[in-house]
Amino acid sequence: MKHGAFFWFVLPSATAMVLFIFFPIVSVLMQSVFTEHDQIIIEVENCGPFGCTTATAIDQEATAALRAEQPLGQFAGLEIYTDRNHLATTEVSRIWTQSDSIGQFIDRLMNLPFYKAIGFTLTFTFVVTPLTIIAGFIIAVAVNSAAQAIRGPLIFFSLLPMMVTPLIGALILFWMIDARGIIGSVLQWIAGDPTLSVKADTGLMWIMLMVYGVWHAAPFAFIVYYAGLQTVNKDTLEAARIDGASRWQQIRHVVIPHLLPLTTFIALMQLMDNFRVFEPIVSFNASAHATSLSWAIYNDLGGETQQLTSAAATSVLTILGVAILLSPVLVRTWREYGKA
Repeated sequence: MKHGAFFWFVLPSATAMVLFIFFPIVSVLMQSVFTEHDQIIIEVENCGPFGCTTATAIDQEATAALRAEQPLGQFAGLEIYTDRNHLATTEVSRIWTQSDSIGQFIDRLMNLPFYKAIGFTLTFTFVVTPLTIIAGFIIAVAVNSAAQAIRGPLIFFSLLPMMVTPLIGALILFWMIDARGIIGSVLQWIAGDPTLSVKADTGLMWIMLMVYGVWHAAPFAFIVYYAGLQTVNKDTLEAARIDGASRWQQIRHVVIPHLLPLTTFIALMQLMDNFRVFEPIVSFNASAHATSLSWAIYNDLGGETQQLTSAAATSVLTILGVAILLSPVLVRTWREYGKA
């Protein structure tokens, strides 16, 4: 392809990436190092029939002029990143010196907002991602092995969780784990404890959030694997079958190596998606038991006092976290293509 043709071919995609990815990231990065200007307070003397009193008031004109002169706000540098709601460097140092063991240090660290959020986010990501890949692969193999007449209905029901809006799907599961719901009632019966409540137990709530994560994401892995299974060389499978390979050996030595590039793709997509876990925490009303980085951003932007700088700093840290998670997979893929 000639250079001119290549330029016009990639121009629309490059323009969209600059407008909708690069510029927003730069904007968030700039917002994270600037804070709002402090309001200028002046003393106002109010005089009446019985004398004069002094009160404080906001100088609206001076404050507006300051904001017009410096619209980004006042420069804070990395101050927001190191405060208690983020990396909390001072608090972490103090906890480290006061802790007698690593376990005690981690327990105390999890009481800090950012580390509590990153703890659940990483746990959710590293549990849900592999389980999603495994579940999607098993479903794809099972559907591909089913009789042709029932594959259509099986594919429909396998994709159903992905068709449901994430918020609605999470709410459905939330109602099911209620003490009056089917899952909640079964758990009470199994435990022999009529007072057992998933919503009141942190461990059970984490498990249910991860169950939802796998349930909602497995259809994506399934449809990718199912499409990949249609491209497996039938002659190779037939040769392996003639040589006496069992069903499991065919899958292990023929199917899995063939689908390895798709596994890398699914892993990349799921790592990014799971690291941004948000909907189930809101739907399950689970913020007392589990918070994530995305929930922290939502919390900063909500309420009467919008903490834009804090939300921007958490967004930047989230982007860095995603980049760190994806880097091993990207480096491995780059090396494989480099060898090829």
